[in-house]
Amino acid sequence: MSDARAGPELTPPSSGCYSRLVVAGTVTQHKLVLLLSRQEIGEVVRRLAAEIDRDYAGRELLLVVILRGAFVFAADLVREMRTPVRVDFVRISSYPTGTVTTGGPRVVTGVRREEVRGRDVLLVEDILDTGLSVDRLLKYLRRMGPASLRVCALLDKPSRRRVDVPLHYRGTTVPDRFLVGYGLDMDQRCRNLSDIYWVQES
Repeated sequence: MSDARAGPELTPPSSGCYSRLVVAGTVTQHKLVLLLSRQEIGEVVRRLAAEIDRDYAGRELLLVVILRGAFVFAADLVREMRTPVRVDFVRISSYPTGTVTTGGPRVVTGVRREEVRGRDVLLVEDILDTGLSVDRLLKYLRRMGPASLRVCALLDKPSRRRVDVPLHYRGTTVPDRFLVGYGLDMDQRCRNLSDIYWVQES
């Protein structure tokens, strides 16, 4: 069961703008509907940083950031934190070979055991949805012997959850929509948008 502090719950607004996107080699028009502005994101990030600082006062923390989506969030988060931190990165693949998942997510870029052993570790994710990737990474990191291991996610999409994973620091709960911006992508595009949008096909 999650023990994350409650963040705001967001619902999609009714207005937005249209954007021409190239998806899988095809130019398509999508309506990008604003869900979370850069100002609102900043407020969420500052709140999360304050919660983490309070819990880890006087201790050094290792942030393990899940690539690629969480890199923008993590960069802003560490700059708001006062806790001394080290930062490392992991990358996970849901589809190891071909088009069929054979054994679930696997770690394709990992961290060194000596970096994790005996340290307080915070796994940083952009969106927690099915929970499968985070569950795999928690098992991977636990084998390295951290002193403690917690999870922080900017966005939580509980309607998509397939496995129960702990979430200690929750930014905000979002509806079951395809989201882009602030590091989140559609076919590797839109990561550089400052706001977070949900995508509606025209």
